[in-house]
Amino acid sequence: MSAAPVSDGALYGGPRLQPAYFEPERVPVEVARYGTDPHTLRVGSPGKVGILELDFAVRGAPGAERTELVHHYQKTPLQIMRPLYYNPLRPDMPYTYVMTTGGGVLHGDRQRTELRFGEGSSAHVTTQAHTKLYRMETGYATALVNIEAEAGAYVEYLPDPLIPFRGSRYYQRTAVVLHEEASLVTGETIYAGRLTRGERYEYDAYASDFEVRRPDGRPVAFDRVRLVPGAGGAGGLAVLDGRDIVSTLYAISPRVPAGELADALHEAVAAVVADSDDEAARFGVSTLPGEAGAWLRYLGDDTVTSLAVQAAAAAAVHELLTGARAPIIRKS
Repeated sequence: MSAAPVSDGALYGGPRLQPAYFEPERVPVEVARYGTDPHTLRVGSPGKVGILELDFAVRGAPGAERTELVHHYQKTPLQIMRPLYYNPLRPDMPYTYVMTTGGGVLHGDRQRTELRFGEGSSAHVTTQAHTKLYRMETGYATALVNIEAEAGAYVEYLPDPLIPFRGSRYYQRTAVVLHEEASLVTGETIYAGRLTRGERYEYDAYASDFEVRRPDGRPVAFDRVRLVPGAGGAGGLAVLDGRDIVSTLYAISPRVPAGELADALHEAVAAVVADSDDEAARFGVSTLPGEAGAWLRYLGDDTVTSLAVQAAAAAAVHELLTGARAPIIRKS
């Protein structure tokens, strides 16, 4: 839906509310085939477009520097609490929680998040709770996440799991521009549905694109996920093999050799899996091309184990890259 120009030639709502800003350039056919015909509110209606922009930079006198939020723009339903400094071992590092006022994602929702981390900054960004993808009668929902990290930055972007409800359709694109001297720890977890209700693989389509590039455009890592349960493209042997949970974690950094990152991930996850009762748990760890870092993929059935796996993996990487023990991330 295009916006009508106002009398002075400016676009209604400003550039952030134009489809060119919040719509993906391309939506995978698995999701796009559901079209954009509205069931209730159209795309672009009030409350249907969430925008969040956060810029972090180092501030303070020499010897007392810390990373601070220097630019903040939010449009409902996306918003944040003020950054918290609760890690006594890293009092310079803010922990920021992204929230949504709508409780979940509906058809026709469009979200765009811009995260920028200045030179030498350190920050952790997460979500307040699991992201719920509600049933969609028509259309689909999308989310764009753009991350930029300058030289020396240390970034942790670790959102909570996604729960796709029966009949949901969703596309997420995470695009990262990562300086060669910056570090990024990020990942995602997807459930097969509302597991406590016995709802498994009843969503219509889930698609995600994750890509990391250098500032000059050189590729570092790409990950494409296309899950279409109705077409047999989710629970099969070559995909999730009937497991209820899939988790991925990327650790990209020049601070330590890629092999050390991989070893730390493997050791941390193996310890959690060995102590769990989830007989379906499987995981693999490998290094990324060009010795850029390491990545983890985990499959399982137990939500408690999967959360413990992600926490242990992220904590192991945090300690290896920063030299400080990771805090317990507080959630409501």
